Amino acid sequence: MDIKKEIESRFEDMTAVRRHIHRYPELSFQEKKTKTYIYDQIKNLPLEIKRDVGGNGLSARLQVSDDYKTVALRADFDALAIQEENDVEYKSEFDGVMHACGHDAHTAMLITTAKILCEHRDTLPVNVVFIFQHAEEQLPGGAKSMVEAGVLEDVNYVYGIHVSSKYPVGTLGYTYGYKHASADQFTFNVIGRGGHGAEPHQAIDPVVASASLVQQLQTIVSRTVDPLKSAVVTASMFNAGSAFNIIPTKAEVTGTVRTFGKSVQEQVMSRMEGIRKGIEDSFNLKCELDYVKGYPAVLNTDAQVDLLLEATSGGTDFITDFEEAETSMGGEDFAYYLEEIPGAFFNIGTKNETLGTDYPHHHPKFNIDEEGMKAGVESYLRLITGFREV
Repeated sequence: MDIKKEIESRFEDMTAVRRHIHRYPELSFQEKKTKTYIYDQIKNLPLEIKRDVGGNGLSARLQVSDDYKTVALRADFDALAIQEENDVEYKSEFDGVMHACGHDAHTAMLITTAKILCEHRDTLPVNVVFIFQHAEEQLPGGAKSMVEAGVLEDVNYVYGIHVSSKYPVGTLGYTYGYKHASADQFTFNVIGRGGHGAEPHQAIDPVVASASLVQQLQTIVSRTVDPLKSAVVTASMFNAGSAFNIIPTKAEVTGTVRTFGKSVQEQVMSRMEGIRKGIEDSFNLKCELDYVKGYPAVLNTDAQVDLLLEATSGGTDFITDFEEAETSMGGEDFAYYLEEIPGAFFNIGTKNETLGTDYPHHHPKFNIDEEGMKAGVESYLRLITGFREV
């Protein structure tokens, strides 16, 4: 296979696919038209296609031989509730919704990869399952329901790409071990007794209690978690009151917890529960804790990272550099696949300061240098054509 020729000949079509998805974004669990568009792109390929897998997801199997192992490649396709500020001809048509994280590019790359691999199916050393996943951006996440629906049945390994505005075009970012942290959410409801601001002794003030709560939350990491392990506890929302001279009845504190190992996660949860009880006793009010476990931590398999680097390090066309990417405290539901089978999640650079594609993800001006998609497709093609069991 002439990888460079295959990618170059399809680059215009791949760009058109990416721009169509970008122009017509859909939020998590609402991707009705996007899933139909994806199906229309692959329906005539020699694939065993399953629709509405775990919701709006699709899977497409390229069966080469029953004697071969099977590798899954995954792309997500939901958008975010952000108003786009880019001045481009393919700007989002929908107010308050845009592809601000690169999922449009992930899907365009995977569709292109599927088209190329289908043309060369007789030369492949493995079977391939293409996973088009809905709802990565919102709990409980599309990956979870797709796994529960059997998308990894008879699959041995799984890989996924995320474009990155941190790395220049042509850079492949790899990570051994933990790639992303678990992403949990908590809400404390602090319920006291309202009253007049001039007569605080007649009320039970939930604002003062919540202030103490926030301060105590900051001690969890610094005074509970082993300093050689990582954790983040952030109280990011504090809602209370409606007037300057009224003590409210209720205050609400919301935030996020990021951890890697499950033992640290449980330790943080236990400490939060202890603080909750202490606030109740100290201020003679009711304090409720709603803790929601989000996506697990993304833990790459070292052997699969090795194979990725081996497959892409020998004379590439569009991959020009390799960088060991830092572990991120951001969440990613690719973790659900890796909890089931070995695999790796990695980055492809799309940063180009001249084009203004260096804004961070989830920014209203986030965009990509589409040339970066060539390296993404190349990484998939070299991984599949050079695959060997390790």
